[in-house]
Amino acid sequence: MQVGNARYLKSGDLPDAIAVFPLAGALLLPTGQLPLNIFEPRYLAMFDAALTGNRLIGMVQPALGESDERHGETNLASVGCVGRITSFAETGDGRYIVSLTGICRFRLLEEKETHNPFRIFRIAPFIADLSARDEEDAVDRAALLTAFKAYLDANKLEADWESVERASNLTLVNSLAMMSPFGPAEKQALLEAPDLKTRAETLIAITEIVLARVFGDSDTVLQ
Repeated sequence: MQVGNARYLKSGDLPDAIAVFPLAGALLLPTGQLPLNIFEPRYLAMFDAALTGNRLIGMVQPALGESDERHGETNLASVGCVGRITSFAETGDGRYIVSLTGICRFRLLEEKETHNPFRIFRIAPFIADLSARDEEDAVDRAALLTAFKAYLDANKLEADWESVERASNLTLVNSLAMMSPFGPAEKQALLEAPDLKTRAETLIAITEIVLARVFGDSDTVLQ
C-alpha cells in the first residue's frame, strides 16, 4: 500500500508501538482520509513527535460503555487504525490542521511506560489490510449504492455521483463508512468488520435500520 511518500507492504514496515489519539466517533479506515483539528497541548506534542519520526498516529475510540478510568486515563477500544500524516498546516493560533490517511487496523496490546504526555501502546497490525484490494470483487456494489442513494434521498442530500462511479470498491466502502453519520458503537462495528465484504454488508444493514427507525419502512425507501 502506498500512502503519501511511503510504502507499507509487510509487518516490518510498521512500528511495534505507536502513539494513540483517542477520539469518540472518529473512524479511520485503510485508504481513507481523516481531517483533524489539534489543539490540546499533549496531542500537539504527539503530532510534533510523529512529524519528526515516522509520521504515524494510531486513531482509536474510547471504550464503548465504559466510564471507569485507569490511572486517570480513559479505557480504550481494543481495535484502532494506523494513519500517516499526509497533510499538515499551522493555524497561527496554536492549532494544527492535519489529515491522516489510513494504512491498516491494529489491536492494542500493552501500554508502554513513558515520560511523554501522550499514550503509547504496543500494537498487533492487521497485515491483511495492506492487500485489501484483493477483497474488492466480493463487495455487492449495487446493494451498497442503493442503500447510499436511499439515505441521501430520505435526507434530501446530494452526492457527486461522477466521483462515486469512479471510486474503487475499497475506496467506496471505506469512504462511505467514514463519512456515515452514525454513533460510536456503529463506527466501531464498521472498523472491526473482518473484511471489506462484511464491512459493506454492515454499512448497508445499519443504513436500513436507521431508515426504518426514522421513516418506518426501509424497504419502501430502498426501492
